[in-house]
This record gives sequence, structure tokens and C-alpha cells, in this order.
Amino acid sequence: MVSGAYIFGCAGTSLSAEERKFFADSRPWGFILFARNITDPAQLRRLTSDLRDSLGWDAPILIDQEGGRVQRMGPPHWRQYLPALDQVAATGAHAERAMYLRNRLIASELHAVGIDVNCAPLADVIRPESHPVLRNRCYGSDVDTVVTLCRACAQGFIDGGVLPVLKHIPGYGRAVVDGHKDLPTVDIPRVELDAVDFAPFKQLADLPMGMTAHIVFPCIDDKPATTSAVMMQMIRDEIGFTNLIMTDDISMEALSGTIAERSRASLDAGCDLVLYCNGDMAEMKVVAETCGPQQSDTQSRADAALKHRKSPTEIDISALEDELSALIGGM
Repeated sequence: MVSGAYIFGCAGTSLSAEERKFFADSRPWGFILFARNITDPAQLRRLTSDLRDSLGWDAPILIDQEGGRVQRMGPPHWRQYLPALDQVAATGAHAERAMYLRNRLIASELHAVGIDVNCAPLADVIRPESHPVLRNRCYGSDVDTVVTLCRACAQGFIDGGVLPVLKHIPGYGRAVVDGHKDLPTVDIPRVELDAVDFAPFKQLADLPMGMTAHIVFPCIDDKPATTSAVMMQMIRDEIGFTNLIMTDDISMEALSGTIAERSRASLDAGCDLVLYCNGDMAEMKVVAETCGPQQSDTQSRADAALKHRKSPTEIDISALEDELSALIGGM
């Protein structure tokens, strides 16, 4: 059966009978987990298994496990990581190796509980005006640094059996408001956007999956990238990201309109999948009804993305932990 053109969350730490039936009927392409869904490793393994069982196939399960503030799994069962920018500063010339180690360890933790997609790396270039909610999640203030560290991050995930999701396409670094609450608008010339903001995504366009930014660039279009056909065509044709693209959370307050209107506009613009994170049953039903099944081009991109999944390479976890600790300086 064809999967739906959406990714859903669930409400709690186990599936209700209603959720199980709804997922079986609506067939989302995958699921995303948050802190509300997590207590301990045994519980999380049961939940990921039950989510897949509801669909009857090895569906992708996503999470935002960047480290730092955006870390859904944490102590006492999982490691606490520095914010990415703090780790980059602490490791200096060894930042590339440290970024690989960090994300290879994260991948090991995720794979062990049945999670096989992580919503990272972030290719957003930090600017002086970057909003604090984003700033220390990022990797650097120049294109070369950002691309190098994104590559290290993505490779760490892939080697650990986890697929990376490149975000936030086509660039979120100049946002001066929190997109969870307001819509960022960046009114600067296109030539500067091409040289800085969009450039990392062009160099990383081979990564299997990407996530949109809820942001407006008036020099290109007056709609947010997520719902703009003009922006999505630019992302596909000029940035060259032709792989699977999901929206950022469609329920974020940066977007206007109803959940149905946002979902329809995103697919009409050219996004492949609508990401709905809140786990609200009534709204998930609206998303499923509005979006329907995947179109053939989305199916092809989704299948191609999942072909990148592989078994983790063998590593000595303790040795990686020790090496990363030494590079950070024992922090």
C-alpha cells in the first residue's frame, strides 16, 4: 500500500488503541518522537516497535536529537551533549573529528532504541542577528566551516545506521524571531543569499533528506519557503536539492491559516511530506484527509532515501567517548 504524504507523532509513551487503528488506516510514511514519548530505553524500544507494527513495515522513525538544548533523549539514560556551537568552540582545530564522534555516539544511542532518522545537521550560517533560539544549535559563521561540519555530522549518523535530515532549507541563519512563534522575514539582496545562506545547502544537496525553513525572502517571494512554489522550485532547480523534502513542523506559529490550509499549501508548493508533530488526533485526521497518499515522484524520492539506511559499522563506544572527551577538554 502507498504511504500517506505525512509524518505523525503520538501523544504519549505508548500507543492507545485509537492511535494504533488510526495509524493502520491512515498509513503515515513515518513517525517523529519527542520528550513526551520517552521515559527509558526499554519503554522506547517498545514504542518504536509498536509504531512500526501498526503499519506492518520498517517505517522510518525520526527524532530531533541535535544535542544541547534540542535533545529529546537525555540523562540519566542517555548522554548529555554540549550545544553544537559550544562544542565547536571547545574543540577548535579538531572540530571536524569531534563533530563526527559526537554524532556517531548519538547515532548509536538512537539505533539501539529503534530510531533511524535524526533531524540534523543544521546548515544554517550564523549571522550577528541570528535569534538566540537558533544560534548555539548551529556550527559556524562561514560557509566552508558549516559544510565541513555538516558532512562530519551526517557521516557520523550514516555510519551509525541513522539517516540525516538536512535543515533548514534554504537557510534560516538570518532569522531574528523564533519561528515557533512568529514568521521570520529576511529582506536582503538575492546575491548575498546565494553567496552565504543558500551556499551550504547547494554543497550538501546529495544528502538523502531535507527539511524546509518557515521563512520569507521577499526578494524571491512573499510566502514562506514551506508554502512557496517559487521557493521550492528554486530549491530544486538552483540549489539542486532533488531528494526527499519534508516540511518543518506544520503546526508552528510561523505559518498562517488552518492546519488543512498549511498542509495543502505545502504539498502544492512542492514539498514531498508534511511533518505534523503535536500528536493531536483531531488535527492528524485533518492532515491525513487533506494530504492523501504520496504521489509517484514522492514515492520515488522516499524509496531512494530509505535505500541509504544500513547497519551500523562496528566501533568501540568507550574509545569514542574517551576521544571526544579529550578533544573537548574533559568537559
